[in-house]
Amino acid sequence: MKVKEVAELSGVSVRTLHHYDDIGLLVPEDVTDAGYRLYSDDNVATLQQILFFRELGFPLKKIKELLERPSFDRLEAFELQREMLVAKRGQLDAMIATIDKTLRAEKGEIKMTNEEKFRGFDFKTNPYEQEARDRWGDEAVNQANERIAGVEDELQDGMNRIYTKLAELRTVDPASQEAQEAIGEWFHFLNRMGHYSPEAFAGLGEMYVADERFTKNIDRFGTGLAIFMRDAMKVYADRQS
Repeated sequence: MKVKEVAELSGVSVRTLHHYDDIGLLVPEDVTDAGYRLYSDDNVATLQQILFFRELGFPLKKIKELLERPSFDRLEAFELQREMLVAKRGQLDAMIATIDKTLRAEKGEIKMTNEEKFRGFDFKTNPYEQEARDRWGDEAVNQANERIAGVEDELQDGMNRIYTKLAELRTVDPASQEAQEAIGEWFHFLNRMGHYSPEAFAGLGEMYVADERFTKNIDRFGTGLAIFMRDAMKVYADRQS
């Protein structure tokens, strides 16, 4: 597969794949005489492994070190990554349940104890963290945790900045160059926190309008912003495809 095909398959940008190659994290199986990178099925499997590590907060340098260890076992890593993600999902489900209950309490439908208000906000315990430390080392897990904690404020500031910028443009054509450049910033910003393909990006935009909770939150920056973002995200995704 060529680099563009791998990018489309995985949702990772071509620029990111080039970077992974440059630092020796994901070196393509072959390079043609014309300079085109060619990726094997084994390369694709390794990329999947890398993205799971990234989702769990591991820095690229540490991922490279882990993959290069003679004792590294891909299947074993997948099994533990799954367990850690399930634990993460469990915490998120608990937090969502707390939000839903809080909304009902705010509307006067139920009463909520102070203890219930913080159910799910346990960021210090992960039943699989010690296992991860045993297999991958304290340094790897500590760096992952520090990376997540260290960027929270930066991400919030970045999110507010982009929302404010888009709100100022919400009356222009969503397909215009300035609107597309701004929504492109949002696409790349989201891909710092997760992995969004153009199709997933467009689907997220639809949710901004379909779910009134999203709409209400986004429109705090300007009435009609959610609709504008949905339309701009759809155009952006179509052009990427």
